[in-house]
Amino acid sequence: MDCVQTGLEQLLADPPAWIRGRRLGLLCNPASVDRRFHHARDRLTHRFPGALRALFSPQHGFFAEKQDNMIESADLTDPVLGIPVFSLYGATRIPQPEMFDDIDCLLVDLQDAGTRVYTFIYTLSYCMETARNCGRQVVVLDRPNPVGGAAVEGNLLNPDYRSFVGRFPIPMRHGLTIAELARLFNTRFGIGCDLDVVPMAGWKRAMMFADTGLPWVAPSPNLPTPAAAMVYPGQVLWEGTNVSEGRGTTQPFELFGAPFFDGSRRRAEFHQVPLHGAILRPAAFEPTSNKWQGRCCHGFQIHVTDPARYAPYAATLHLLQAAIRHYPQEFAWRPPPYEYEYEKWPIDLLIGDSSIRQRVENLEPIEHIEASWHAQLEDFKAMTRDVRLYP
Repeated sequence: MDCVQTGLEQLLADPPAWIRGRRLGLLCNPASVDRRFHHARDRLTHRFPGALRALFSPQHGFFAEKQDNMIESADLTDPVLGIPVFSLYGATRIPQPEMFDDIDCLLVDLQDAGTRVYTFIYTLSYCMETARNCGRQVVVLDRPNPVGGAAVEGNLLNPDYRSFVGRFPIPMRHGLTIAELARLFNTRFGIGCDLDVVPMAGWKRAMMFADTGLPWVAPSPNLPTPAAAMVYPGQVLWEGTNVSEGRGTTQPFELFGAPFFDGSRRRAEFHQVPLHGAILRPAAFEPTSNKWQGRCCHGFQIHVTDPARYAPYAATLHLLQAAIRHYPQEFAWRPPPYEYEYEKWPIDLLIGDSSIRQRVENLEPIEHIEASWHAQLEDFKAMTRDVRLYP
């Protein structure tokens, strides 16, 4: 197992000259730790006494205590340093200029999920825009993409379906680290702020999180393990349906099902789905919150046996189509609202294009649908070559 040094650890080991005397802000949450589980706030305070002037938190709150979507967190005062903590998933999702009044530079140390619909990357993008408008610098301390940087998967977001779970035309599984995404947003998508990044040492694109030697701290309540993160780029689609994605259980996104997934014959049809690099195991679970709370759901757990072969987005599109085919009367799309969008269907926001949802509904072979975005993916890979930091 390789030992990867995160951007935080690289910054602390060899501080750049520009950081001396700068007033710092930090966008972070509980996953912003070093390999010994020391938090970035504490490490930076010890290394640069008095420099931290403000903290910022993404969705789920500074303590990552908020469980679900559209559950806001309030501003607070940090109990350790006595400095303000500005919530960027509360009264506003766009940082206000006055939040940057007492800082010269915003450090960003967030663990991304490697997935287009994970809101942390859009919080970063809005911070970059506010920093540009206020004449402040943004420095992203890089962390691993937990589902690897070699594979890119899925359709690009149709701009008509922009939302807080999809702001820029990138694929569902984008294959970039958070610092690489920041570079992409800044150059290709025109934010144009004063951006710097601190790369990792030792990270390679083929690495999954288990290969890094780093500890996993849940970046949000429903990504408790790297196994959940591995399936998330596909299993998040169940959020747009009346099928449970496992929220309210100890294995969110690995588990999925519903009370109407009954009948061994119909459920057996799911085993015909081509899950390369994974095994579908029948399971029953009873969510303690969210969809089907307190009801026994029949369904499955996805066990990824070969992450290099597993294609999470395609896998869940196959599973979604199986649910539509075998439970046509019971299966339904979830109605709005979803992530502050009150008109468009949640599944269209998640997939990023209503036409793909319609093709899945019409039982068009998933392989044909995948082929339709192949050229898009090739263009995306070519576009991102100049923002990549790692071989």
